[in-house]
Amino acid sequence: MAKELKFVMLLDCYGDLLTEHQRSVMELYYCEDLSLAEIGAPLGITRQAVRSLIKRTEDILLNYEEKLGFAERLDKMRQCFSHLSQAAENIKDVSIRKTITDEINHGLGLL
Repeated sequence: MAKELKFVMLLDCYGDLLTEHQRSVMELYYCEDLSLAEIGAPLGITRQAVRSLIKRTEDILLNYEEKLGFAERLDKMRQCFSHLSQAAENIKDVSIRKTITDEINHGLGLL
């Protein structure tokens, strides 16, 4: 998994456990793809301060994942639903295929 995608997933799983400041900086960096300077200017902090905050927050997120493992399990569940969806395409009975596909979509929505 690409490093950026990994942190987006970790932020999705554990973002509510961060401070508002940590979460907003991480979202600006990873989700909005802003540069360190673009993030720091409105906050009145240097690029280095932004980078330091991002690195510390990445360590926090990695620590949460190491202890809890939610992001890894979530990824495995998405893969499982993807395999089920592919298998459902081979079901000839349209009614059964639709029921299974609906349930797969419902399950994905719960993730």
